[in-house]
Amino acid sequence: MKDILEYTGYRQYIADYYADRKAKSAFTWPEFANAAGFSSPVYLKYVSEGRYNLSDEAAVRVAQAMKLADFEQGYFCEMVRFDHAKNDAEKKAAFNRMLAIADAHKAKILEGDSFRFFSDWKNPVIRELAPAMPGAKPLALAHACRPKVSAAEVSETLKFLVSADLLRKDEDGNYLQTEKSVTTGPMNATPVAVRGLHRQMGEIALEAIEGVSQDNRNFSGLTLGVTRGAYEEIVKEIAEFRKRVVAIATRDDETDEVYRMNIQFFPMTNKGLNKKG
Repeated sequence: MKDILEYTGYRQYIADYYADRKAKSAFTWPEFANAAGFSSPVYLKYVSEGRYNLSDEAAVRVAQAMKLADFEQGYFCEMVRFDHAKNDAEKKAAFNRMLAIADAHKAKILEGDSFRFFSDWKNPVIRELAPAMPGAKPLALAHACRPKVSAAEVSETLKFLVSADLLRKDEDGNYLQTEKSVTTGPMNATPVAVRGLHRQMGEIALEAIEGVSQDNRNFSGLTLGVTRGAYEEIVKEIAEFRKRVVAIATRDDETDEVYRMNIQFFPMTNKGLNKKG
């Protein structure tokens, strides 16, 4: 089976561990549960299916039952904490600890670069800005950013973007994008980072209301009463609109400015919570 550092979900790891042992021997769920100190013979089967959870103490017992190495046990326990986290801050902290364990052992979590990219507004901005300023040094790029950042922060961001293969340098030392756009895809941890990015960009948008002249920004909004069916139709329209915007933005090779577009459609009432059934 895959190395544990290639996983971000502990339930899938338990399921794959069991399947791998089962394929090689007469291994059973009761045997597995007993080795981990559970009285219920199907407890770990239910855990792998998402019906039961593991406590921190139980996670250690399961990791030991699977004979994981010390750092692997730590990684497994962090996967459990990530899955059970009650909010994005706890999830982000647990995933960052998972990344640290992987980095310490020269391993790469497949979702790690995506998580890191969407964790900080500077990453998407510098990814667009650097190719638009050929030959620019980090200090010049920093001065072009809004909000203000330091040259050291820009250098660190560029280093990450190159290592993650989101930017590359040509023979003249200029930065080029490896792909026109970056999307999240179906991942476990990245949505946590994306929600954080939305918060960061929302705060920057608030600053732009006063800090950017009206001829260089566009703010508008609607307050609507909708049915659930209308909501779903509008969401589809927004998705199609985003695709058209990307097509317009990427048809030119040159960039004058880097812009952020926030498309927000959210409830202003709790009426649906009062319905019965």
